[in-house]
Amino acid sequence: MRRKEKEIKNITEIETIINESPVCRIALSDNGLPYMIPVCFGYSDRHLYFHSANIGEKIDILKKNNNICFEFDIYEGLMTKGNPCEWDVLYKSVIGYGKAFFIDGSEEKINALNIILKHYSDESFVFPENQIRNVTVIKVDIEEITGKKSG
Repeated sequence: MRRKEKEIKNITEIETIINESPVCRIALSDNGLPYMIPVCFGYSDRHLYFHSANIGEKIDILKKNNNICFEFDIYEGLMTKGNPCEWDVLYKSVIGYGKAFFIDGSEEKINALNIILKHYSDESFVFPENQIRNVTVIKVDIEEITGKKSG
């Protein structure tokens, strides 16, 4: 990181940013071309979880290349002072890398879906078996993670 004074190394602070972020952006690569999408997610024990339809571009890419980059951010405002060239965006962000794996077992899928739902709701849910069969759940083993803040 070029601006070391902006780096966040404390894992607790990094996890706070993740837990406060409403969306995770994941970046994949297919034949040298980037593919980035926002996803609903869950985070637990240095793992990310997200879900998907059973078919689609994201699934096709992950089957060929399970390397993933992810990003979270929290926008905190704009600091304007005089000349616009001196303005600054106030933010906190997290970027990391990992390997994505498809979760196959129903029980493990349900546990992962509950981790995702916990990020957005305090309610508990029961998942019908046919819905579990018709959803793909992905677990990302985080290999590298760093944070940055401005302002």
